[in-house]
Amino acid sequence: MAGARNLQRLNIPFVGFEAHSDFGGLWDISNPRSTVYESAHLISSKTTTEFSEYPMKDEVADYPSHRELREYFQGFGRHFGLDEYYRFNTAVTKVEREGGEWLVSSSDGKSELFKGVIIANGTLSEPNIPEFKGSFSGEIFHSSRYKSADIFAGKRVLVIGAGNSGCDIAVDAIHRAAKTSISVRRGYHFVPKYVFGRPADTMGGLIKLPRPLKQKIDGFLLKFFTGDPEKLGFPKPDHALYESHPIVNTLVLYHLGHGDIDVKADIERFDGHTVHFKDGSSEEYDLVVLATGYKLHYPFIDKVHLCWEGPSPKLYLNCFHPDYDNLFVLGLIEAAGLGWQGRYELAELIARYIKGIENGTAEAKAFKKLKAGPLPDLSGGYKYLKLDRMSYYVHKDTYRNMVRKLAKRLG
Repeated sequence: MAGARNLQRLNIPFVGFEAHSDFGGLWDISNPRSTVYESAHLISSKTTTEFSEYPMKDEVADYPSHRELREYFQGFGRHFGLDEYYRFNTAVTKVEREGGEWLVSSSDGKSELFKGVIIANGTLSEPNIPEFKGSFSGEIFHSSRYKSADIFAGKRVLVIGAGNSGCDIAVDAIHRAAKTSISVRRGYHFVPKYVFGRPADTMGGLIKLPRPLKQKIDGFLLKFFTGDPEKLGFPKPDHALYESHPIVNTLVLYHLGHGDIDVKADIERFDGHTVHFKDGSSEEYDLVVLATGYKLHYPFIDKVHLCWEGPSPKLYLNCFHPDYDNLFVLGLIEAAGLGWQGRYELAELIARYIKGIENGTAEAKAFKKLKAGPLPDLSGGYKYLKLDRMSYYVHKDTYRNMVRKLAKRLG
């Protein structure tokens, strides 16, 4: 939607393809590809997440539910008339390079030639399902299928993975399940949603600190507000604060302290209803939820066109192809606090570059050389964990500052 809006703003003709019947993406729980569940809310506050030109209403909660977010996105689309550009209920099935342009095939049986393509199908829809030794004779499914806590009624439940969704689901389960456990491979840093009565992510901009000092001070403050997760059973984190995505959920710590949830080690193997853990312990379970994250998924285009390297594409600003001037990936990025406005700014940069290339401007030619060169360091000095899901992670301020500067140059 950020891409569509900025193409519209710069009067660049385009067609949008959307597999579902309306705007909202994963936040529309009626979308068959949606991965949200009944209790899902934003983990960032509305003011740090919303589009600047379309603020959320005052009556919307600080941390909106998926229902409020579906209404917000559909309102955004209607307000700017973006639905006029979209073909809903139409999935893209193939994107092929043809004579310097792109042949796009879709589920309605059409194949059309376009001057350029912006891929913007997100990063959180294709489940990452790990392999385990042995077999589990109870019910096992990925968290992408989870919708309601009703499924846990009377069952012994194991949630594998303690990311934000895993912790949400474990908290949901305790109210219905006979037993709830959460299996983890590593320790995490937990962040409260509120600090001194304000959304925590609105406090960071009050004082700018050097990175090492910020990590030290914020780490101390977090323990002041959340306590010590190690005392509740979590392993000690193997990374410093902000070097992996933090867990914005202190309810899981609350329920650990009350004995409603217990922390288990990583999985060794399954044997019927018995789950064996790597610390030598074992427990019986009826249901296992794999909160094991998602993987990048662009099945409609050959990986060679995306400069794929290891777990993810290697593109300038995680977006611009080094050689092609008419292929972009919008949304291949994760950062704490980037919000939708951060994606909007990147979409604006894309649109300005397209316009500059069409007009043959000197600024666009300079950017063309820049994107064909070495990839910039977007880490902000943080040593991010070497995980697949962190391979496209950036430091918010470093990234946004660079995007804004480049957009300004393009005019």
